[in-house]
Amino acid sequence: MKNQPTKNNGLLLIDKPSGLTSHDVVARVRRILNEKKVGHAGTLDPLATGLLVLGVGPSTRLLRFATAETKRYTGTVQFGSATDSLDSDGVVLATKPVPPLSEDQINTAAGTMLGTQMQIPPMVSAIKVDGQRLHELARQGIEIEREPREVTIESFTLSATDDPTKWDFDVRCSVGTYVRVLLSDFAESLDTLGHLTALRRESSGMHQVSEAVTLTQLEEMAAEGSSALHPPRSFVSGLETLTIDDETVRRIRMGQRVPLDVSKEHAEVAVVDAAGDLVGVVRPRGAAWQPELILPTVD
Repeated sequence: MKNQPTKNNGLLLIDKPSGLTSHDVVARVRRILNEKKVGHAGTLDPLATGLLVLGVGPSTRLLRFATAETKRYTGTVQFGSATDSLDSDGVVLATKPVPPLSEDQINTAAGTMLGTQMQIPPMVSAIKVDGQRLHELARQGIEIEREPREVTIESFTLSATDDPTKWDFDVRCSVGTYVRVLLSDFAESLDTLGHLTALRRESSGMHQVSEAVTLTQLEEMAAEGSSALHPPRSFVSGLETLTIDDETVRRIRMGQRVPLDVSKEHAEVAVVDAAGDLVGVVRPRGAAWQPELILPTVD
């Protein structure tokens, strides 16, 4: 039935373990929840751990609101050697001495990496060029020219470890930033080489890894009949939100334009019913608001 309510509808925050691809996590969640419609926002490399934002059921249509969010990562960089993948999963290509570095020196240098800049994606990445992923070409020993992408580094700090060649970092950056590339470029600015040895996504927009569950916890919750899903409304917390009456809900669900008491300065507005459930997202169209996205009712 097309209008049958669904329980599998919402935002799911997973604390991804190292060793799994983002696709692996999606496949596991599909099996655990017995739900075909599962997607993720913002790929994490197999080496990385931490927050993976997923949409489940009809809420997969809301994933675009999560992909545009600022990300925060922590991890460790190894200075003195470079790998073909820019992380510890790769093969060492070259080594170079590491100059003596103090925390003041290294953080002063890190400050020069802040702001908007152009970044060249690594060959070992999931980006597609002419229908083929770069990492597939890289495995064949093929390197092609990549278009630089604009990224923004909002904050970037490092702290010393017991090993003078290893430094822990904390970076906040725009969507699409490759932290591996940032650290490799940073190492070169210090007159050495470097690669990523650990990476953890701490947050994506307003979502924190502390709110996430592991795959094991998700399995346990599913077996108990409890849910780890956050309501679909969680995806659009960054939008202006307006509560609408039952008649307006009915009209929006029919795809009709409606008048709303909200400023037209907003490109999109989330509309919720009296119970606080997300009805959909609307855009200004002439003197009224046109439904851009409509969600089914929730059981």
